[in-house]
Amino acid sequence: MTQNHWDTVIIGGGLAGLVSAAVLGKAGMKTLLLEKAKSAGGRAKTDIISGQFFNIGPHALYKKGRALPILKELGIEINGSAPKLGGLLMDGHHSFAAPFSPNGVLQSKLLNWKEKIEWIGILRKIQKLQPGQYSNQTFHQFVHETTKTPNNQKLLFTLGRLVSYSHAPEQISASVMLAHMQIGMGGVIYVDDGWQSIIDQLYNQAVTNYVLIQTSANVKQLTALDNGQWQITVSNQEPIYCSNIIYTGPPQALNDLLGESAKLPFNHFEPIKAAALDVALSRLPNPENLFAMGIDAPYYYSVHSNYARLSKKGESTILHVLKYHHPDESIDATEEKRNLENFLEVIQPGWQKYIITKRCLPQITVNGRLPMVNDTSLFTRSSAILPGLYAAGDWASPSFILSEAAAESGKQAALEVIDKEMRIKHAN
Repeated sequence: MTQNHWDTVIIGGGLAGLVSAAVLGKAGMKTLLLEKAKSAGGRAKTDIISGQFFNIGPHALYKKGRALPILKELGIEINGSAPKLGGLLMDGHHSFAAPFSPNGVLQSKLLNWKEKIEWIGILRKIQKLQPGQYSNQTFHQFVHETTKTPNNQKLLFTLGRLVSYSHAPEQISASVMLAHMQIGMGGVIYVDDGWQSIIDQLYNQAVTNYVLIQTSANVKQLTALDNGQWQITVSNQEPIYCSNIIYTGPPQALNDLLGESAKLPFNHFEPIKAAALDVALSRLPNPENLFAMGIDAPYYYSVHSNYARLSKKGESTILHVLKYHHPDESIDATEEKRNLENFLEVIQPGWQKYIITKRCLPQITVNGRLPMVNDTSLFTRSSAILPGLYAAGDWASPSFILSEAAAESGKQAALEVIDKEMRIKHAN
């Protein structure tokens, strides 16, 4: 690549980076996107294995969240459908109807009538509260202040794992958790053909608007120049120059890219991690059981293919099992695989007889940052963390994580760049 000058260089081609690219491309900005991997998509990509579409663990799009309106605004078509509320809660080998819907509350034998009435009140409270008012509390503190009933405390912790993919209630910010609970109550969509369908549309839209996307581009250094511009050093390439950088990579890597003088407060961020078992079956042994959560252990199970087309022929059963990891947990890959398969065996006895293909991912990063109490002070109303350097990604929001934060911060960073460049243009 020649020493061309770009208005903006986006580092990272996941959901946040591609949203930024789509917004900048529509505005006519001269934009380059650098992606380290061989293909764009990041954690939102979908792998096709033996004709089966596997997201990287279970993925769902909130119907009432921040990401869906942004994607629709960009002209992205979302096909798929919403799973029904309900399912099972597992306590060892015992199962109970999940009280996540009015019918589920009535049917569940987990709670007595007094606990059911309190649980309904708790859900109503969460729907109406202002999450920002709980920014100084951990989710663990919120739970214990909200209810003294052990069963309802367990339900809150279980619901928290479901909406945030995290298993650290004593660390995670109550405000972020409650914000996700509120949008989670609006339901989710399982997306046809996996999240790759979203990535492909964003990619095509960016390229159509003359954004250059370069894969296998390993960024080694970011240097702020005296003239207010940036120099980007990429392996096996000549330097790249630009006016703006939108960084969407891991927050912990940013100081290393900036060099010794950088002291951005991101190195201490803990990522949210999990173990995933992705499975394709020719049929379900027990077709009634489509969703389950562990209440005594941090496990998730869901059949996604009942609500989305996730195989080339559309005939396979695609399901996901997840174990939510605690940040201090030591991971043994063999043990993780065994535990995930054992949890599935409890819900779907004999499932191994119907395997088309499967894979185990014993430790995946689900989100770049576990949002802690008072973390919000690190994120101002602007995406700019240094002059001309903007942050976006699932970690770069004070209020949300996951795709909500990725899409929202990707759009915001792009709009701030556009606004800055327009002001410079008018001033000249």
